[in-house]
Amino acid sequence: MSRTTSTLPPKQPPTLTPKQVATQVLRLAQAVPHLAAAYTQALARWLGDPVLRLAGRPIITECYRSPERQNELYAQGRTKPGPVVTYKRGGESNHNQGPPTPALDVAFLLADGSVSWSGLLLSKFARLMKYADARVRWGGDWVRFKDRPHFEVPTTKKGGVGRG
Repeated sequence: MSRTTSTLPPKQPPTLTPKQVATQVLRLAQAVPHLAAAYTQALARWLGDPVLRLAGRPIITECYRSPERQNELYAQGRTKPGPVVTYKRGGESNHNQGPPTPALDVAFLLADGSVSWSGLLLSKFARLMKYADARVRWGGDWVRFKDRPHFEVPTTKKGGVGRG
């Protein structure tokens, strides 16, 4: 029995360009401190795992979001093309608080440079986020609208704890 060896180069984890690193730093700085700390800890655990880091690199796609940007997203799937991605109008989302804001959205940079919102990868990252800080809420756990890229921590608004 002969063994064949692969001539393919070993798979490398995705890396960020200097511009992407700067963007990530700016977005993380928009988060409330305990959410930023949970993300940083979860990211370190992810990148420290030899299997997970090959699957993709977590990136923050949005943190603070202006009410105008929120309204653009709200229009998607309604008056603009694309799938519905939010049920919150400008001023109603936790992304609209701050900065610092109690919400951030995550996706994964893949080795080929594309971005993925894989539910499987997000669920694995959610476990790490919740392990890092028990206050973290993951949108994938919500009953009515699964918002898998979304992570948030409770906030006190007028009238009590808010969500969205």
